[in-house]
Order: sequence, then C-alpha cells, then structure tokens
Amino acid sequence: MNTVLITGCSSGFGLETARLFQTRGWNVIATMRKPNAELLPAADNLRILPLDVTDAGSIAAVVEAAGPVDVVVNNAGVGLLNAVEGLTMDNVREVFETNTFGTIAMTRAFIPQMRTRGSGTIVNVTSTVTLVPLHLLSVYTASKAAVNAFTESVALELEPFGVRARIVLPGLAPTTSFGENARERMGMDIPEAYADIAAAIFANFQNSDQPLTHPIDVAEAVWRAATDADAPMRLPAGADAKIWAAKAGYEVA
Repeated sequence: MNTVLITGCSSGFGLETARLFQTRGWNVIATMRKPNAELLPAADNLRILPLDVTDAGSIAAVVEAAGPVDVVVNNAGVGLLNAVEGLTMDNVREVFETNTFGTIAMTRAFIPQMRTRGSGTIVNVTSTVTLVPLHLLSVYTASKAAVNAFTESVALELEPFGVRARIVLPGLAPTTSFGENARERMGMDIPEAYADIAAAIFANFQNSDQPLTHPIDVAEAVWRAATDADAPMRLPAGADAKIWAAKAGYEVA
C-alpha cells in the first residue's frame, strides 16, 4: 500500500487531501502543528503527527517517524494580505519561512530515501496568484512563485533517479480557514492610501457569483499529481484557477 505524507492538515486543502487519500486506500500521514485526532476518522491507514515545517528538529522527527514515504505533499502555508509598505521585514521573513523555506526543507528531507529507492513524488501546493498577480499580495505571491521555480528546477535534478516533482495551483478559496487567516495575518493596519483597494478586494471575496476553488478541487489535483505519471508540471485546481491558467497558456484538463 502506498504512503502519502501531507503537511498542513488541520484544515482546508490539507485536511481534504488527507481525507481523499485515506478513502482511496492509501496509508496517510497527516501532519499539523497541533495534532487533532478528531479531524479525521480513525483507521489503520491513518497516522497524525506533529510538524512545524519551520523547525529543523520537527522535520527530522517526522522523517524518522514516517519511515518510507511514496508521496510528500507540501501544503502547509500562511497567507498575508497587505501593501508591501505596510509590512515589516519580520512579516516578510515569517511568510517565506513557512511557504518557501519550509517547502524546500521538507523536500530536501525526503529526497534521500526517494532517490535511494528510485521512486517517489513531491507535490508542492502554491497558488494561481503566481500566474495572475493580484493587489496587496506581493509578498505572499513572491513566496509561492519561488516554490514554483524551485519545483521546476528540482524536478530536473530528481528525474534521473525516478523521482517526480509537481505543482498544484489553487485559486481563490475564501471559505477555508486559510483565507480567514490571511486576513487576520495582516497583523497591522493596511496603510490608509490603500484602503479603497483593500475594500474592493474584500468585497470581491463576498461575491458569490464568481467561480471559486473548493478544497476537494485541490485534493483531486494533488491526487492526479501523485498518481498520474503523465500529469503536467503545473496543475490548476478550481474553476477560477483553470480560467487563469488557460489565459496563461497552461494545461487545464
């Protein structure tokens, strides 16, 4: 039975992805900062482990506890919505520590066993804002765009060893707790000069008529990236994501 390890499973995309792989018969290692056994149905094919992707010791402990893993899904991430001049460099570094460096660290940690075995897949969840930039998301977009570039390059490194790397790009999912956290993580007031822009963005979040991304869309895209050897490098996930990806010239099937 194949084994998948998924980061950021306490809610949203990660939780739904864990549920999907579990119901389809995989061994699932669901990781989160604060493990909550009530989030997923107890089963022989499920383990829940604590993980902070910004902490080297935490990553090492998960690698040891997990054992052989066929697929690693780097989903853990933090949102941030603000004008760049409204941020401190500590805010910027915090976002990159989780979104970018955490993904790189997790990938690096599991490569040796995959390379030695001659098989395995890394799936990195980023965002379609890297295809179609949006207001007040410059730092968040940069953190995810860096992961896109990292994934495409590391895929070349790993290909000779039978190891794949793929990208899943969700669209706008304001109903997830991640979306709510992004608003909370503004942490500081948006500068007054950008108030009208921010108001328009939040109004758009409430527009129920626009196509959106749902957690199951992302879970299905991760499933394809993990199980389809012919899956394209970038997989948009969600109705809006597919629209944006098509405009950018990427496969949307």
